Amino acid sequence: MSPLKPPRARRVAVVGGARVPFARSDGPYATASNQEMLTAALDGLVERHGLQGPGAVGEFVAGAVLKHSRDFNLARETVLGSTLDPRPPAYDVQQACGTGLQAVIAAANKIALGQTESAVAGGADTASDAPLGVNDRLRRILLEARRAKSPGARVKALAKIRPAHLVPDIPRNAEPRTGLSMGEHAAVTARAWGITREAQDELAAASHQRLAAAYERGFFQDLVVPFRGLARDQNLRPGSTVEKLAALKPVFGLDAPGPTMTAGNSTPLTDGAATVLLASEEWAGARGLEPLAYLTAYETAAVDFVGGDVAGGEDGLLMAPAYAVPRMLERAGLGIEDFDLVEIHEAFASQVLATLAAWEKRGLAPVDRARLNTAGSSLATGHPFAATGARVVATLAKLLAERGGPGRGLISVCAAGGQGVTAILERT
Repeated sequence: MSPLKPPRARRVAVVGGARVPFARSDGPYATASNQEMLTAALDGLVERHGLQGPGAVGEFVAGAVLKHSRDFNLARETVLGSTLDPRPPAYDVQQACGTGLQAVIAAANKIALGQTESAVAGGADTASDAPLGVNDRLRRILLEARRAKSPGARVKALAKIRPAHLVPDIPRNAEPRTGLSMGEHAAVTARAWGITREAQDELAAASHQRLAAAYERGFFQDLVVPFRGLARDQNLRPGSTVEKLAALKPVFGLDAPGPTMTAGNSTPLTDGAATVLLASEEWAGARGLEPLAYLTAYETAAVDFVGGDVAGGEDGLLMAPAYAVPRMLERAGLGIEDFDLVEIHEAFASQVLATLAAWEKRGLAPVDRARLNTAGSSLATGHPFAATGARVVATLAKLLAERGGPGRGLISVCAAGGQGVTAILERT
């Protein structure tokens, strides 16, 4: 028997995207669940691309970072509650802030290998409806009571409960290995790379101004689905200027002289969901759908942010894209100068600037700022952790399509745990 030949990888098209406007936590979406937001985004995608009916989509891949126990099967429950046909299988992925992009990669791999013709990928997160855990001491007592063999033993276990045990465990934006928040980690990196306050505020102001301009020209009309009274990202401040941002007080890095990171040049806690439609060229062509761009490469990386060169800036918590992008470009035979557009997720302005500096240190050409985040990014839109990857992919694909000719775009997303997910989109 002759061995099976490996399948020839097919091109994976980005056909379109849909997301709800992103909202600041404890605002308009305070009572919206991950499933409700993700369903609204998926329904928008279904309506705009005619995905109703049996067999329209091969599978659905999505995830969330802050998940209730009820969200254990979030992707599948979202399909069942949506206008999509209930038969496509679905599964969850999670890689912190890289979740949305990893969902895209997972779906793209199956399309490339011919295992499915189309898929929807995405993610959702709510900082408002965050799960509250039972105090661990109370949890252990309750488990002891459950295992008790007699009513007396059960009463004896429950008698150990004290008022302090009733205080819930609230999720913290901190790394378990260090106890530091993401902002505090970013402040260490900002100092190591000498990132100035003015440069951060300039980047933040540009993000708001570019996002506002994109909304004004109707760019998001077919990408954003109104939800709970919002039609635009709530965090958007069209009038943001360097001068206004300069008046804000630092909130991170206060343990060292000259702190530079403020609420204005850092991403706020955000609620939202986003989806993106991926397909083979044949599938898109048969339905009369014009691909916006093609996903042609991706790379992930991680750094040792606990014991590595953290003080020197090389292994800061959010610096993994500084390693992933050079590797990906070397494999693809490309340089930064070969990209028409660059999308860097703006967890913090300082992190974007440190990443740019690290790329140059590793021999890449400087990024033309006119090509960076041209329709705004996370500092202006907000950052619902698992939703950002799908937002970026759909936005970049449409930006490339708008150009009307061949083009190439780079995606860079940093993530908690010292990780990074990167990708390349192209039009030929």
